[in-house]
Amino acid sequence: MENSFITRNANDDTNSLTATHAPSEDKFVFLYFLIVVGVVLFVRVFIASPWLVSGTSMLPNFQDYNYLIVDRLTYRLSAPERGDVVVFGLPQMPSRDLIKRIVGLPGDTITIMGNAVRIQDKTHPDGFILDEPYLDPSDLGGIDQQVTTLGPDEYYVLGDNRRVSSDSRIWGVLPRSNIIGKVALRLFPFNEIDIVPSQSRYTQDIH
Repeated sequence: MENSFITRNANDDTNSLTATHAPSEDKFVFLYFLIVVGVVLFVRVFIASPWLVSGTSMLPNFQDYNYLIVDRLTYRLSAPERGDVVVFGLPQMPSRDLIKRIVGLPGDTITIMGNAVRIQDKTHPDGFILDEPYLDPSDLGGIDQQVTTLGPDEYYVLGDNRRVSSDSRIWGVLPRSNIIGKVALRLFPFNEIDIVPSQSRYTQDIH
């Protein structure tokens, strides 16, 4: 659509009228489209992006077709914390994205003993057992009797469904550079809408 402006021709004694055209609105529409696309891409790459859960490794807290919003900004400003649920690229195949829970932080020694996870760090050299009320007893199991010490910028992640999850017990530690972000929102199913769903801050029971 174009607008026409009417101007008087001063050199014409007959006072004839000449039509001139304004700049095309298409240019403004195209510019607006570019701005919108740029903002959307900026938000998805640097601030937040949507993810759809597929698989059973995080049962009972996350299920197939859960629609999540992943916060990509927080970890640019602060370090991941124990108990955060994160999305990351698998170290051996970065194009494959997984969702797991952080249980071990840089410098920790993690011991898997049966269904328990023991953490040793500078504050607790004798270790403490993680209190994990979000786990379903029927989902416990998997690899047992494993000890891992984390280096700088390394994390230990586990699926909540320990019986079937492929996690740090199998493929090793998670470099911080592979972490995409933390789960900030669950938008579907509607009856489970939640902010920072299933995040946990542990009780450190010394044993």
